[in-house]
Amino acid sequence: MMSFVPLLLVGILFPAIPAKQFTKCELSQELKALDGYRGISLPEVICTMFHTSGYDTQAIAENKGSTEYGLFQISNKHWCKSNQIPQSRNICDISCDKFLDDDITDDIMCAKKILDIKGIDYWLAHKALCTDKLEQWLCEKL
Repeated sequence: MMSFVPLLLVGILFPAIPAKQFTKCELSQELKALDGYRGISLPEVICTMFHTSGYDTQAIAENKGSTEYGLFQISNKHWCKSNQIPQSRNICDISCDKFLDDDITDDIMCAKKILDIKGIDYWLAHKALCTDKLEQWLCEKL
């Protein structure tokens, strides 16, 4: 019984963040608004997200003193606020942990800001892996 109490407290203090592991077709539906945005095709976006986060909304990666969050692997160095880097520019005006839930509306809004400022090559996977043979990233269900 004693081991149950700490687990119960952890569950109460740190509730599970609803997360989503998307499929290619589900993500294609969710990201349709990005198709053609800044001249970027939907297959380019889908390919880039696959190689960036594996379509996982709870993906977290450490990167040279900063942390990248969620589906788009958005960095706390410039784009969102976290305790790790309190001096972040927080360009998207959002807490980084908001990129770890299954509602990707705010993720898309921030990704658009990144595209406006840095372009698709902000995501290193794009140039290396997502510039040709993009037909494999199309979803037949659209």
